[in-house]
Amino acid sequence: MVDFSKVRAIDIHTHAEEPCCDTRDDGYNEFQAGMAAYFKNPAGAKGMLPTVEETAAYYREREIAAVIFPVDAERETGFRRYSNEEVARICAENDDILIPFASVDPHKGKAGAREVKRLVREFGVKGFKFHPTMQGFFPNDREACYTVLEACAEEDVITLFHTGQTGVGSGMRGGMGMRLKYSNPMYLDDVAVDFPDLKIILAHPSFPWTEEGLAVAQHKPNVYYDMSGWSPKYFPETFIRYANSILKKKMLFGSDWPAITPDRWLSDFETMPFKEEVKPLILKENAMRLLGVAA
Repeated sequence: MVDFSKVRAIDIHTHAEEPCCDTRDDGYNEFQAGMAAYFKNPAGAKGMLPTVEETAAYYREREIAAVIFPVDAERETGFRRYSNEEVARICAENDDILIPFASVDPHKGKAGAREVKRLVREFGVKGFKFHPTMQGFFPNDREACYTVLEACAEEDVITLFHTGQTGVGSGMRGGMGMRLKYSNPMYLDDVAVDFPDLKIILAHPSFPWTEEGLAVAQHKPNVYYDMSGWSPKYFPETFIRYANSILKKKMLFGSDWPAITPDRWLSDFETMPFKEEVKPLILKENAMRLLGVAA
């Protein structure tokens, strides 16, 4: 179990990639190469994706705890998902630094709800990652996804939703079939109303709907914001202003590893005008409260 008194930060947003030795599905290497170009990071180049074990070693060396998850987008992308159970098993072997989340395509309905409950009860999963654009759904579509969200609410776990533009498919023909419309954070306002006790994280600054995301996070007490996927030097001024004021207890450090490394994110974070009293909240304390481990 993570000793939170000994880590200097909690990265709420890191990705578990398939083991590098596996044969890739058709188009997977091209998809990762596009991501690498988008983020100006070589991690997506063939053979360079870190394993979960390598991720654990990287974060342990830096004394940063990491929430880690795969993404279940088989239906939309055709890429097989990295087993939730396998990721959870590796997290259990590295539980001094890794915090297990999982991912279930909400279109799986009752089968997905059963998977959510089993992963929480048998594998200690603490939350679930949803990517509306990659998984092809509107978060407020009751028929498409509420059965899975109801299971998340019943198990009292965290839900983390991608919002805004995505590097997935960026620059590829037809955007690799990815439709940006699904990731407008305003759809999560309905989710926050319909599930008022469900812990919801909006991932990324939600561009080009940043102000909509800020409005939802401010208005709904169960909605938080992670700051992953962008270097802080590119944050909109209004995003920083809210982080320094009315949302200071709702903002969460996230990198988007391996696309963006915490080394890069934290270095750029120090150059931006965040208040000194706010930095500990963003880097660690807010996440501890959300995870239920705050003193």
